[in-house]
Amino acid sequence: MRRALRALSTVLIVAGVLLIADAGITLAWQEPISAIYARLTQDQLGDDLRALERAHPTELQLQALARLRTEQRRIAFLARAQRRRAKPGDAIGRIRISKIGISFVVVQGTDGSSLQKGPGHYLDTSFPGLPGTVAIAGHRTTYLAPFRHINDLHKGDVIELEMPYARFTYAVEKTRIVAPSEYSVIKPVGYPRLVLTACHPLYSAAQRIVVFARQVAVQARGAARVPGA
Repeated sequence: MRRALRALSTVLIVAGVLLIADAGITLAWQEPISAIYARLTQDQLGDDLRALERAHPTELQLQALARLRTEQRRIAFLARAQRRRAKPGDAIGRIRISKIGISFVVVQGTDGSSLQKGPGHYLDTSFPGLPGTVAIAGHRTTYLAPFRHINDLHKGDVIELEMPYARFTYAVEKTRIVAPSEYSVIKPVGYPRLVLTACHPLYSAAQRIVVFARQVAVQARGAARVPGA
């Protein structure tokens, strides 16, 4: 009996130490178990994105692209085509922010399962290359915490979105803290804009931190490039 109690005490002590360690890691960095899951998922999404980038347009798409003489129109055509195909949880592009050292595959959708994979594109906002606002949400303490440090972004900092058809560069304009129900932050404005959202403060969903950025450059990729240009 005494031996069983000692064994139980040891198990409880070890469990307590592990829980404390988990809490400490989460406070200092991010939740470790979900981070492992998200890292494995991001690796798979990276493969999916590379396959998407290597995919060739269909014969009908090539005929349509041949009639479009500017890269802007070709980018818009390919953006609409990809948006139609993308399902929640699918890889659609990559976000890079050197200021805070992140590079993550972006998925389509902001439902719970999609955001467990990485930053998620709001379904009811524009795709890069189309008029309007592109909005992306991300976690700050779980699932690799892709947006943990977006509070460190300031006016002029650069954000890149790399889609299979173009690379879009944005410059941060401002940051706001809003209520979770404040959906006006993702509405279209009079210019191409990127909006990043995440829970605020850390370890709380009481508010949202929102980063606004204006598109400053576009570089066509793949089939969007005009032949011979």
